[in-house]
Order: sequence, then structure tokens, then C-alpha cells
Amino acid sequence: MQWQKISLVGVGLLGGSLGLAIKQRRLAARVEGYVRRDARVAECEKLGVVDQAGVHLDKVVEGADLVVLCTPIAQMRGLVECLLPHLKCGALVTDVGSVKGSVVRELEPLIAGAGAEFIGSHPMAGAEKTGVSAARPDLFEKAICVLTPTTRSRPELVQRLDRFWSSVGAIPLKMAAELHDELVSRSSHLPHVLAAGLASYVLNPVHPKEQASLCANGFRDTTRIASGSPEMWRDICLANRENLSRVLGVFAGDLQEFRRMLDHQDAKAIEEVFGKAKQRRDAWRAQSASSSPESATSARAGGLE
Repeated sequence: MQWQKISLVGVGLLGGSLGLAIKQRRLAARVEGYVRRDARVAECEKLGVVDQAGVHLDKVVEGADLVVLCTPIAQMRGLVECLLPHLKCGALVTDVGSVKGSVVRELEPLIAGAGAEFIGSHPMAGAEKTGVSAARPDLFEKAICVLTPTTRSRPELVQRLDRFWSSVGAIPLKMAAELHDELVSRSSHLPHVLAAGLASYVLNPVHPKEQASLCANGFRDTTRIASGSPEMWRDICLANRENLSRVLGVFAGDLQEFRRMLDHQDAKAIEEVFGKAKQRRDAWRAQSASSSPESATSARAGGLE
């Protein structure tokens, strides 16, 4: 057992999957989960994602060695303020949020004041399905998990958190919170905005009724992530609004340039756009296919930390 008690604040897809992974790998003597409604308590326990669920935050986090915040970003500060009096001295607190800069700036000093320590985490794992019923123990297998320690983070706790994520199958990478937010604004947040916009535009009922019938595999694959939690993605976009706004501007410029190519019937330029995209994606897919925990460790040693 790596931990005596782990508390999950929020037991949806990520929290539930984390609970299943922890229990399956016997990483903690006890796993408890905080939920907002009584109806969720029985569901969580029936699905076996935690040993015990409850609606009383103080009881769930009391005595926990590790507390993982698995709620939408906008809820985190309020929940932390409520749980501070009940944190075990020396406890480690982390999260699974997709934005790190604002989360780290807000939560690190609050939790330090209670005699505990906060280190941000972002497991790059998820699905378009939401809720604890979609949880699965292998969700984090071979998923990159970014850790964002600061100069205040104790090295021994950073190592312990690294081992925790490795133990549930993830591949930890350490980087500054600001760099993380810049990178995911392009690779994660921008694609979600585009998928949502495409789904809303193409499936708008103002179009002919036959439109949906002509939405095949390409449309389904491109818009899959638009089925994610609106609440969660609202919070992510607002929390990373400066980075996201900037990359949206750049991408809008690229679309305008492509429109210019169409208007001028510039066949060569259009083919070059598709050729460059294919080349870059194929190279990324080949690199991803050859990735492993060992290669990720080598990448960290090579300066990605």
C-alpha cells in the first residue's frame, strides 16, 4: 500500500476511473469519495469505484494522505476553502484540471497555510461520456500526466506524486504551469471549441432535413469530443481564456487564408495545405505508436521537464 487513505473530491468519469484504478492496484488501504447528492452515494458504492462515498466533505477528507480534486475547475477553490480545516497535516493535495496556472496560483498558498501541500496534475485522459457510470480502471493507461511543481514543492512529495500517477498506468511529465496552459490551448482546448462549433453549425435545424443523414464517419470522428461536459468545458475555456483567445485568432487567420486560396482557385496551395497536414499527422501518429513509459522517461531526461 502506498497510501493509507485517498480521498477523491468529485466522483465522475475521472474520479471514478481513478478510484477503480487505485482499488484494482491496491494503492491505498481505503478510498473515499465526495459527491454532492445523496443519490450518487449508493451509485458510487454499487459500482465499486470507492470504498465509501459521502456528501459531507469534512468526513471524506479527514485523515487522508492524498486528496485529489476531480471537479470542474470553477468549483475547486470553494471546495478547498471548505476542506482546509479538515486536512491532515502533511497531506498532499492534487487535481485533474485541464488548466494549471490559475489553479496552482490560487490553491498552493491556501493549502500551504493549512500545513499541507498542493502540486498540480493533469492526466491527459478522458472520453466524451461523462459521469461515474462511464468510469473504467484503464482510463489512465499510457496517458501523459503533466505535473506542475513549483519552487515551493518538496522534491520528496513531487516524487511521490510521480509514482502515484505511474502506478495507475500514466506517464508523468513535469513542466511549468504556464507552459502547460500554452500547449494545451492548442492541442486540447482549440480542438474542443472547433468540434463544438462544427457540430452546432452542421446540425443546425435551419439546414435541410437531409443534412444529418449525410454526416458520416469523418463528421462523427471530428465532432466526437463535442459530446463532453458543457460545464467542464465552460470552466476550462474561461480559465485559459488568454491562451485560447490567442490561438483562436491564429487559427482564424489560417482559415481566412484557405478561403483566399479557394476564391483564387489556387490548386497548388490547397494541395500543399493538405499535404503538410497529412505529413505532420502521420509523423505524430508514428511517434505516438512507438511511445512507451521508457521512451517518455528518456524524453524527460532530455529536457522536457
